[in-house]
This record gives sequence, C-alpha cells and structure tokens, in this order.
Amino acid sequence: MSIVRWIVLLSVLVLVFLYGLNAYVSSFETSIYRQVKEVPQKKAALLLGTAKYVAKGKPNYFYTYRIRAAVALWKAGKVKAIVVSGDNGTKYYDEPTRMTNDLVKAGVPRKYITKDYAGFRTLDSLLRAEAIFDLKDYIIISQKFHLERALFIGHAKGQKVIGFAAKDIPKTPAAYRMKAREYLARAKAFLDVYVLHTQAKFLGKKEKVNYRK
Repeated sequence: MSIVRWIVLLSVLVLVFLYGLNAYVSSFETSIYRQVKEVPQKKAALLLGTAKYVAKGKPNYFYTYRIRAAVALWKAGKVKAIVVSGDNGTKYYDEPTRMTNDLVKAGVPRKYITKDYAGFRTLDSLLRAEAIFDLKDYIIISQKFHLERALFIGHAKGQKVIGFAAKDIPKTPAAYRMKAREYLARAKAFLDVYVLHTQAKFLGKKEKVNYRK
C-alpha cells in the first residue's frame, strides 16, 4: 500500500475514533440537570473555572453564567459548600479568588467557599476534588459541552458526579470555538484517563471543606 493510502486510511481511522469518542462522551448528558428544582441535593458543588474577561476586557459570559448557576444552587439549598477550582498559575491571574469574590458578592457566605488553586485543567480539578477535598459524590457546574467531558472523567475515576448546566451562549463565535476545541479536548481526556494515566500537576495535603449545617 502506498504512503498516500496509508495516510488516508490513518486519517479516516482518526476521524472515526474522534466521532465515536465524542458520541460516547456526549452520552453523559443524561447526568446533567438544567433546572435547579430538579437537581438532587448534594453536600458540595465543584465550580470549574475560566477567565472572567476575554479580549479587551470584555466579560466572558461562560464565567458569568457559571457564577450565576452556583449561586442558584446555593440559594436553593441544593449544596452545603462550594469548591471553586481554577488556574492560579501566576500572581496576576487568579481564577479561584475572582470566583470566590463574585460568589460572595452574590450572597454566598465566604466561609462555605473553598479555593482550589491548582485546577489547571479539568482533569486536575476532578482528581483534586477527591484527593484533596474529599469530594466523591458532588455536583459539577459548567456549561453542557464542558460538563460532558468532566462527567466522563469523573465516572472513569469512580466518582459519583452529576452536572448542573450553566447557561450557554449558543451561536456565537466563542461558542463555536469552544465546541470545536472540545473534540481534541475529549481525545486528550481519553488518553489521560485510559492510556497515559495522567496525574494532577499538584496534589499535596488534604484541605477541609466547611459545610453549612
């Protein structure tokens, strides 16, 4: 077989793999809730971080709607604590502190918010949720396209996780970019979990989560 044919065959196999994997990860949609009143009560929620602003200081609505979703769960009494997990790679960029401050402004008591400063990736956030914060049966908060991958990772690691979908921003350039990125992110998640057995970048000592009585 010629090199060209091998390349074509390999390309087809890769596309089939990506399509099948995407379909499988999307099947975790059944564990995602969209209405607060339908969400089962859990001890804690894991709020996955993202940048508060995009280019030129414009608000990132993925961030805005995740904050609102977390506040809605808290005010409805669906969770007793919130762990905010995000990137704090430099002193100038601190997702967990920004999320915490915005949650407090919206009415969530600071003492029931725990910061995970080493949630550099979704995989890190979920691994650390159990290893550092003792979360095993909890709610993940993000947009649907992101939740499906997070739930895939959580279930693969034996966690009892469900998702609560923050509002999306459909049919926007940002939404199309994120969804296109998801194909590769899901392939990377599969490799991390089942092939490379990737560990969190940082672990460390366990940290206590304060729960509302």
